[in-house]
Amino acid sequence: MPRPSIGDRAMTDAERQARYRAARAAGAAVIRTRPQADRRSRSRRWHAAVAELAAMQAEYAAWQEALAESLHDSATGAALQAICDLDLTELQAVEPPRGFGRD
Repeated sequence: MPRPSIGDRAMTDAERQARYRAARAAGAAVIRTRPQADRRSRSRRWHAAVAELAAMQAEYAAWQEALAESLHDSATGAALQAICDLDLTELQAVEPPRGFGRD
């Protein structure tokens, strides 16, 4: 989502560059943000992903139950049925390897 414009019209590239250089010359602090690194182990990330899939499957099942009868044979109904028919028990039963030196 783009930031809202400061003035009544968009700045030109030259105006934007001049504003940037003026801010740096004035000693304005440069704030850089990075997305926080995910420090969970692969095993925990796997289990979280499988839990998220199970939660989403439950949401889609509720959506399918609330779906009107006339839409059960539509593409939406077929897609919801396909999602609800997926068996996630095999994914939930998988225990990923712990990794080098921790087996």
